Order: sequence, then structure tokens, then C-alpha cells
Amino acid sequence: MSTQRGYFTVDEVRAAEAELFTRVPDGVPMRRAAHGLATVVAGELRERTGGVAGRAVTLLVGSGDNGGDALWAGARLRRRGVAVTAVLLNPERAHAEGLAALREAGGRVADDTGDPDLVIDGIVGISGRGPLRPRAAEIVAALEAPIVAADLPSGVDPDTGAIDGPAIRAEVTVAFGAYKPVHALAASQCGRIELIPIGLRLPEADLVALEPASIGAAWPVPGPADDKYTQGVTGVCAGSATYPGAAVLCAGAAVAATSGMVRYAGTAAAEVLHHFPEVIATQQFATTGRVQSWVFGPGAGTDDDAGQRLREILATDLPVVIDADGLNLLAAAPELVRDRAAPTVLTPHAGEFARLTGHEVGPDRLGAVRGLADSWQVTVLLKGRATLVAAPGRPVLVNEAGGSWAATAGAGDVLSGIIGTLLAAGRDPAWSAAAAARVHALAANLAAHDHAPAGTPISASVLAAHVRPAIGVLRGLAHPL
Repeated sequence: MSTQRGYFTVDEVRAAEAELFTRVPDGVPMRRAAHGLATVVAGELRERTGGVAGRAVTLLVGSGDNGGDALWAGARLRRRGVAVTAVLLNPERAHAEGLAALREAGGRVADDTGDPDLVIDGIVGISGRGPLRPRAAEIVAALEAPIVAADLPSGVDPDTGAIDGPAIRAEVTVAFGAYKPVHALAASQCGRIELIPIGLRLPEADLVALEPASIGAAWPVPGPADDKYTQGVTGVCAGSATYPGAAVLCAGAAVAATSGMVRYAGTAAAEVLHHFPEVIATQQFATTGRVQSWVFGPGAGTDDDAGQRLREILATDLPVVIDADGLNLLAAAPELVRDRAAPTVLTPHAGEFARLTGHEVGPDRLGAVRGLADSWQVTVLLKGRATLVAAPGRPVLVNEAGGSWAATAGAGDVLSGIIGTLLAAGRDPAWSAAAAARVHALAANLAAHDHAPAGTPISASVLAAHVRPAIGVLRGLAHPL
């Protein structure tokens, strides 16, 4: 079983394609891609309309290889009885062989899209940059039919997922040969993603996603010789008189994610014990007892007392997760974590990232998270629907949440608690952050569908209640959605 999925940049794919062309006859890779694209489109037609023959498909054809893929796929669909119309956005540069194949099969070329059941986006390929050109944007804006994108949705940057103008939003994207960063970083534009192998030999990826089953298999659960101490003791220093709920959410998530022990230090001890009597709670950091990791920051405040607690925690040789108010404190004193010997995980959202670095994340989220991790020599989890985890000198881990149900106040407190339990169990910091993000996203999705009525907004407490079911799904003990 593969433990991760790689995403490959334009340059990496182009190099792999060049090597492929030395091994196979000219035109074979495009025909493989077109066959896969036609197969997916036929399946979509059958699913959406009940059949293939007699249905209508419109091709939006640009001047690149993706336009050729669309034309060849159109020829295959026409031979299956589909009425295929090609709209050529740059007729002088349309793929000649693909266009000839379409016409030979009985497809037609027109200036308008007609009334299709499905549309194939073959406007630009992985070499394209920037938004849709005016004519393409006008055509796309008028479409009502679902779109299947060839390789990637046109108008979306293939390496960063950035969008700076009109772009395709596809129901399905058929990736040729390899997943590209856009498929994770702009998943909402891609829809469902289908990979069509075409024979590429690819390098080790610098952007990878952990496979869910591998996370479940590696999740810490009690072994025959374990006790509550050997499984990891998580320390939580969060919450305040102003924000006691942050302590409850953070400590509660740690309780749900581990079979070991959770210790809490802070002014919200009474509230934490009220909700989770299994937590060992104290008001003072000095009387916490032995722990194997610390979580600091959610609702902790930014006053002098909070700053002193952060300094004491970072002075230990233990793994530390820093979130929320802890990040705001670090923005004024980055020297506290730069080059810290013990594992340190920062979990900023875009605003906190800007305060830490003095600049916005910008469209290149990958470059931004790598830059902070390398500069400060820490592990950084940059929050978002596509959560990115960077550690110095290592591939970036991405977790595409599949939705934005976790975009609710307090959800980050839950995530921090989960990360802390994995660090306490001795897991690698980057793996811990990415695995926690996967469980967190799945818990949010389960909550949104289980919480009555299904599909309505959720809160962080409901998300936290689904942490254990999410772990069960990843471990194969319950059925996913």
C-alpha cells in the first residue's frame, strides 16, 4: 500500500514527458490521454443522463496539447454515437491531427456551444498561465452544462492553484500522467479528479499527501505492554478567564485523540474538568507534572503572564505546538523558536502568518510555507482548505479537506490538541501535523453530515465530538461517507 500521493510541477511533468517520448512512438501519449478522457466523459454522460449514444458534448479547444486531447477524445465519443461539437478558440493553431480525426468521425466545428449535456475544457494545458482570455471567458460564463476539464481547469495556475481572473470550475478533472499541485491547492475548481496513467517516469515529489489508510495504520493506539504513561502524556496550556472555551476544546480534542493522558495547566482548570474529568488539571504551569509534549496558545492571551508561560514551555526540551495567541506572542519575539533544538510546530492561518513574517501569504502558498519553515527552522502548518505542512529540507505535505466545514470559530483549538497528542506519542512533527489535519477535516465532514439536519453549519464542539469517529474511519473500523 502506498503511503502517500505525489503532486508534480510543470517542469517535472515536462521532463517526464520528454523522457516518455524517447520510449514510445509519436502521438501515443496523447491517444492514451484522449482514451482516458473519453472514457471518463462517457461515464459522466451515463451517470447524468442515463446513456451515451444520442447525447451531446461540446469541446472548448485551445491551441495546446490539451486542445488536441479534447479533439481526439471527441473523435472517440463521436464513434460511440455522441453528437460532438468543437468550438475552436484559436482556429489557426488548433491541433491538426486531432481536428482531422474529429471531422473524420463525424464531429463538427461551430462558433457556438449549442445545448450540450457536457462540456470538455481543452482551452489551455499545464503551460498556460493567467486567466481565461476574453472570448473564452465569455463562452464559459454562458455555459449551463457541467464541465470536464482536460488535465486541469483552464485559468488556474498549475503549480500554485492561484486564480487572478476568469477560470473554469469543473465538475471533474481528468489528470494526465500525474497529479499536479493545482489538483490539491485548487480542488474546488477541479471537482472530482480522475488520474489517467500515460507511462510517465516521475521523480520523488516535493509536494505529497498522506494516504488516509496509512494515517489510520500509524495512529497511536495501545499495544499489549502499554499503559497510560507510555502512550504519551499531552500537556495543554490554553484558555483564560476571557476565553475558557478554548481550553475546553483544545484539551477535549487531546482526550479524544489519545488513550494516554492529558494534563492541563491554566486558569480554565475548573471548566476543563467539568467537561473532561479524566484530565489532570492545575492552575499553575510549575505543578503540571511530567508531560511529553506541550500545546500552547489557544485563548491564552498575550499579556505578560502568557508571555512568561510561553517562555517556560519553550525552554523545555519537549515538542511544542504553538497556535493562536501563542503565534501573536511569537510575532514580537521570534527568537524564542528560531533554531530551537526540540520539535516546534507553528499552526498559523493567513492573518497569523502575515503577523509572523511581516508579509501576506500571497498566491504562492507553497513558497510561503516553505520560506517560513526554512527561515525559522521549525515545522509550519499553514491552515486552509488545502492545509500545507512544511519542515526544513523535506517535501511539503498537503491535506485537501474536501470542503470547508471546519471554517468555524474554535476549530483551530481542536486541531492543536490533536497535533499535541501525536507529538506526545513520539510521532514525527510534520507527519503529526498532516495526520492531525486529515483527522480534523474528516471529523468536520462527518459532523456536517451526521449532525441534524445533515448539511447544515457545524460548530467546533460538534467537530470535536467527531474526532474519535474520524480516527475510526481512517483505521478501517467504520465506514466513510
